[in-house]
Amino acid sequence: MEVIGKPVNERNIDAVAERIFHESIRILGGLKNLVEYRNLTWLPSLAEAAYVIALKNESIKTNREIAEYLGITEQTVKNILSADENRVMEYLKGESREKEHVAGGIAKLAYRAIKEHRDNLDERMEIMEESARSLGVDWAVHVLSNIKGLNFPVEKEDLLERLKGYQIRGKPIEDILDSLEYPIKSPAELLHAIREAIKD
Repeated sequence: MEVIGKPVNERNIDAVAERIFHESIRILGGLKNLVEYRNLTWLPSLAEAAYVIALKNESIKTNREIAEYLGITEQTVKNILSADENRVMEYLKGESREKEHVAGGIAKLAYRAIKEHRDNLDERMEIMEESARSLGVDWAVHVLSNIKGLNFPVEKEDLLERLKGYQIRGKPIEDILDSLEYPIKSPAELLHAIREAIKD
């Protein structure tokens, strides 16, 4: 029996896959580290793995559906999804010669870090809050304080739940949020979109 997955919201999947991709690079020590070790050839594989992991976990797609959606083989999807994260880390540290699907294992680690809020999003939000305070943009501090803990990308309903009743420069937040495009990929994108929406 084939399970029919949820319809793919491409913008959500793109945003999740991008976060997985960026977190994967961070796990590997950053782009500079990849350049130093001549592993830039990993980038396409990491991008592919990020999409596979995002589609499997966020859209509950079958391996065949993922393969068709991405234009890759079903075996590639299976290899990515079956990669053992621990073995991949051992391989990267030189502790093992057994080669797993490296990109798949890293993407799985990255997805787990994102879901467990270990991708430093809260830390980056605190830095943005401090910057907003120092610039005298109080509304940004309020928004950032109230969206802490939200998983990005977010939809309007998620934001309304946290920000309902607030006004920015006399405009109800509900009206401002109605004018934005969703999903919103990050806190920075949200602040930028609100700033554009409240321009006089």
